[in-house]
Amino acid sequence: MDITAMIALVIALALFFDFTNGFHDTANAMATPIATGAIKPRPAVALASVLNLVGAFLSTEVAKTISSGIIREGSPGVHITPDLIFAGLIGAVLWNMFTWLRGLPSSSSHALFGGLIGAAVVGIGVSAVNFPSIISKVILPAVAAPVIAGLSAWVCTRIAYAVTARRDPETGQKLHQGRAGFRVGQIFTSSLVALSHGTNDAQKTMGIITLLLISAGAQTPGSGPQWWVIVVCAAAIGLGTYAGGWRIIRTVGTGLTEVRPAQGFSSESSTAAAILASSHLGFALSTTQVTSGSVIGSGLGRRGTSIRWGTAGRIAVGWILTLPAAAVVGGLAAVVIGLGPLGVIAITVVGAAAIGWMFLLNRRQRVGHHNVVEVEEASEAVSFPPRKRSPKGDLR
Repeated sequence: MDITAMIALVIALALFFDFTNGFHDTANAMATPIATGAIKPRPAVALASVLNLVGAFLSTEVAKTISSGIIREGSPGVHITPDLIFAGLIGAVLWNMFTWLRGLPSSSSHALFGGLIGAAVVGIGVSAVNFPSIISKVILPAVAAPVIAGLSAWVCTRIAYAVTARRDPETGQKLHQGRAGFRVGQIFTSSLVALSHGTNDAQKTMGIITLLLISAGAQTPGSGPQWWVIVVCAAAIGLGTYAGGWRIIRTVGTGLTEVRPAQGFSSESSTAAAILASSHLGFALSTTQVTSGSVIGSGLGRRGTSIRWGTAGRIAVGWILTLPAAAVVGGLAAVVIGLGPLGVIAITVVGAAAIGWMFLLNRRQRVGHHNVVEVEEASEAVSFPPRKRSPKGDLR
């Protein structure tokens, strides 16, 4: 296949991955404010979309980590080819689509790393992978960030409930706890999470396209993303965010624990702090893992709240499987692509068919803004139709 056509195909797939990253990770910012009724679903994803778009322009440190830190490129390193980048993206996109269909908040970042690693190992060899960089900027943050964010959310939640506790000075009995103001605060904290998500996740596709241009000899090794790459990647993740990953929003917002406004405020503050710090340091963090850790931490911080450990365990299994599963798919795609132009066409057709099939499955059991929140405690976020009266005057 002509190199120009291959580059165009890879860029198109990279932008589609960026789009899936957007709707896959909308839950990071907006699951908890939707669950508590701070923001209604449609305005929530619209706000997240705009802020993801803006955040994508604020930093390129993570993009540099992707383009020159994961796969060795340029002299004296190993040159990865556009074909292998295409195979890696296939692994990442298919895993993203599968976990989205299952409502599983897995890591788009680790899916991308896994797909690239699998394709590079099959196509070039183990020497193509920069393992020290992966350990320091991917694996260690993946372990530490959710724990730190969870502890921070636990502390913040305890403080929030202690500071706002109200008791009758004479009897010592608890009075009505006026914590509705936290809903207003959630608008700010969830917006900060959306902005920070743009500074981290949008950079990953920028890094992939930059790596592609370097591998094709159109850009010098070690350089950052070009301006047009920043613009198109920002637009793709913004559009994906607006599409709304309703299945995953349901899992994060109501599947892990019952979320109240004070908890949501605490978890969102912790999530934003962790992501912004990681973006500044160039860590290619899984924002999904950080969000889930924060939600669990906030649940543990409020007395009387139970954690749905079955859902948490399912999410943890997804975290563990993401990188190796995407690596296997990326590696298999690399084997087929190694057969030549017909292999590239075959993988393109099979990948497109798999994506289309998963979209059709989603249509059968559709989750949207109208039914994303199903718990009684979150009724403020949902408009319920009035009950009809029968001819006898009884409510139905």
